Amino acid sequence: MTVPIIAVRSIAKTFGPRGGGRAFHALKGVSTSLYPGETLGLVGESGSGKTTLARIMIGIENPTAGDVCFHGVRVHRRADWRALRREVQYVFQDPFNALCPTMRIGDALAEPLAIHALCRATERPDRVARMLQLVGLHPDIARRLPGQLSGGQRQRVNLARALMLEPRVLICDEIVSGLDVSVQAQVLALLVELQERLGLSLIFISHDLRVIRYLCDRVQVMLLGEVVEEGSTQEVFEAPRHDYTRALLAAIPDRDRSDPTDDRQGKTDAT
Repeated sequence: MTVPIIAVRSIAKTFGPRGGGRAFHALKGVSTSLYPGETLGLVGESGSGKTTLARIMIGIENPTAGDVCFHGVRVHRRADWRALRREVQYVFQDPFNALCPTMRIGDALAEPLAIHALCRATERPDRVARMLQLVGLHPDIARRLPGQLSGGQRQRVNLARALMLEPRVLICDEIVSGLDVSVQAQVLALLVELQERLGLSLIFISHDLRVIRYLCDRVQVMLLGEVVEEGSTQEVFEAPRHDYTRALLAAIPDRDRSDPTDDRQGKTDAT
């Protein structure tokens, strides 16, 4: 039986009360797993717990209860987390705030290589140039600041930075939600190309069910900190079992049911 790359077991997360209010139970015994080569979609409205779950998977948040396992082994030592963070990288939603505004793109991409001492300083510019080309950007962009780039270019840079350590898993948290429709299509097509070329596994968080249907092999639907439905993408979309899932699907306007990469607006944002 195939061992998942990353799995969480009975994860709970409670945020303490603030200003005399009640504690907030963000996650209530959630379990999930990601297998080699697959794309898992996490779906749910704001506050459902999907981002908190993803942040726990990579150690940005600590669970109140439950375990994170990496290649079948519970992650609990600092060395375990360090190994996981090299193989599992997080791509954040906001391409504008994910990069330091005063750091040139080339330095931002080279930073993970320096932190993990993966190559000599003299080799970093070549690796940066190759990675920029891999995500469809000209190597000259390495000399620019984030403020000189468009939103689509910045998100490509964020993908490039996440890939610098040659991870096996990308966690993509609403990474196209802030982009124009035509640019969304380009970034999604790039993500599929990168997955096939590099053999990546993906966790894709989105409220856009069109995107989930296009990208994902398997789906988990979250509501109020719990998984209320899960299954293959085809099963969940064609025969949903939970009322909440049916309501989400019914809310998709007919005009938005097409392939999200069917971009007829023409212009590229990658230059």
